[in-house]
Amino acid sequence: MVFTLFNGSYIGKRNTGIGVVAKSLISSLPTDLVGLLDPLASGRYGSIKIPSDLSPDNGFKGHIKRLYWIEKYLPKLIRDTGAEILLSPLPEAPLFSPVRSIVLAHDLLPLRYPDSKALLAYYSFYVPKVLDKAELVLCNSEATSRELNQTLKVPVSKLVTIKLGFDQAIFYPQNLLRENFFLVLGRHNPHKNLERVLKAFSSLRLKNYKIIFVGPFDPRFTPKLQKIAKEYDLLDKCIWKDWVSDYERILLLNKCKALVIASLWEGFGLPALEAMACGTHVIASNKGALPEVVGDVGVLVDPFSEDSIRDAMLEITKNSKLEHKAQVDGPKRASIFNWQNTAKQIENILCSI
Repeated sequence: MVFTLFNGSYIGKRNTGIGVVAKSLISSLPTDLVGLLDPLASGRYGSIKIPSDLSPDNGFKGHIKRLYWIEKYLPKLIRDTGAEILLSPLPEAPLFSPVRSIVLAHDLLPLRYPDSKALLAYYSFYVPKVLDKAELVLCNSEATSRELNQTLKVPVSKLVTIKLGFDQAIFYPQNLLRENFFLVLGRHNPHKNLERVLKAFSSLRLKNYKIIFVGPFDPRFTPKLQKIAKEYDLLDKCIWKDWVSDYERILLLNKCKALVIASLWEGFGLPALEAMACGTHVIASNKGALPEVVGDVGVLVDPFSEDSIRDAMLEITKNSKLEHKAQVDGPKRASIFNWQNTAKQIENILCSI
């Protein structure tokens, strides 16, 4: 196996999505074969300290600094360590240096649902060049693999689908009493479909139920959602949490009636996996990779139909058998997504190149 450097520049102190994947994946890879470019001085054996202000924790400036650092400084680190491959947990790698790279692609959401000119430019020009230069492109789902092939014309021969995982020491059934609230985890971007979720919840007219949104406040989108909640007389039924600790996240997953992830598209859907691991019922979109994740354990809904979302939410409030099914089948389904298996798959790839 060739010595490999892992691009940890996206990892911050308050990780979501890609940051969680990056942190979890490097924790499972062998320290003697994969060195970490470490922004947090984590103490991992053989890690190499890099600037700590490159992650999304630092906003737009963090992203710009990271891309500059990757192009300007990363090639020298690779040469100095003698690494033969850069393993990047997102499609970012040096473009103007002879660096061999393997990158992980998550989705093409900014192309499907543009909500930022900067992100649209990033995915329209930078990401395709990184994917073209990479030796292999790891995909977090078959849906993402198909999307890369059909939209960006990445050759099938370069695409390798891997299963992601979850922290089994953290996410497991705690057998707590379920409470009358639905849980939504993630950002408030339009593709998350939260406007329809709010309207579907409103139409239930359940007096003793709440819906808790956990995700960073976004001045572009959150005020609009809160305005909709006010218009539909939901102010006393909606709780908005900008950030929660891992401990509170796990409690919420173990106490909610169901996780609702009715996105218009997801490249994977990590919250759905974490919910299943906790034995929690999942109401998931039938678009993107979510059907691959939940299988026949969750209830799939049409994200474009408020009635479909509403009916699934109503069913979980009435049908106790669904709750029992989630408790039994959810952890079994989640167990096939294992970071150790992911790491072993990547090790085998690195051994074969």
